[in-house]
Amino acid sequence: MKAFIANLNFRRLVITLTISWLSIFVLLPHLMVVGTSFLTADADNFAIWPITLDNYLKVLDDTYAGVFWDSLVLSGITTVIALGIGYPFAFLLSRMTPALRAILLFMMVIPFWTNSLIRIYAIKMLLGKKGLFNLVLVSTGIVDKPVQLLYTDFAVIFGLVYILLPFMVLPLMASFDKLDQSLLEAGKDLGANAFHRFRHIILPLTMPGVIAGCLIVFLPAMGMFYVADLLGGARSLLLGNVIKNQFLVARDWPFGSAFSVFLIVLMGLLLWLYYKANQYVQKQGGMDDQNL
Repeated sequence: MKAFIANLNFRRLVITLTISWLSIFVLLPHLMVVGTSFLTADADNFAIWPITLDNYLKVLDDTYAGVFWDSLVLSGITTVIALGIGYPFAFLLSRMTPALRAILLFMMVIPFWTNSLIRIYAIKMLLGKKGLFNLVLVSTGIVDKPVQLLYTDFAVIFGLVYILLPFMVLPLMASFDKLDQSLLEAGKDLGANAFHRFRHIILPLTMPGVIAGCLIVFLPAMGMFYVADLLGGARSLLLGNVIKNQFLVARDWPFGSAFSVFLIVLMGLLLWLYYKANQYVQKQGGMDDQNL
């Protein structure tokens, strides 16, 4: 009885600490951002009364439509490339022995032991005109002189894919681990070739991992302003750059908060789409199981 009471008290303590932590460091800051987004900008006090909706109207202004579109394009391309690399890599990992899989996962996670900002500076050195990439291109005769790789959209996408690729691989790994191998064997026995087994069995059953990985890559890619600053210069802007500039340069905290709320709403919309897509995939998976 005493052990049960002690376990119950420990559980209550853990739940209380978790809720308190999330309330103080997650919920409260978000509420402060939402509240600030309805205030008026002021050079001396950052935000003052009265309450206004002008900040949200500025978000919808045509001035920022180009930035929003560029962010969608860069984030979308980053997500597609990460999916193209991460999907076969996760598939190969799922087929390897536990020891070899652990080694490869360890090698993939090792860069996270170094601050991402330092890694971006390393990429900046690689992509420079005197960097390793241009050195290889010139020495192999592919180009006659160093090409401009740094401060381009290519550099921004390269940096985003490099940082976010593990977040694509891990959800896909979880989906491949849950894949029922008996379904693949049944499909093979019924005469389905490798393409049809992938199209009708593997891809639908791993779609939750695909959607989750795409969301985990797409959303952060829109806000990683330091990647665009260091690798893209002033040529490539993400929504995170706009928010950072409003808080640190223009000192327009209400408008920066409104932009942040816009990103939060966008994230909620994408999570809702993920929920609906997951329901659809599960429904289709149940129908495929019945057909088998």
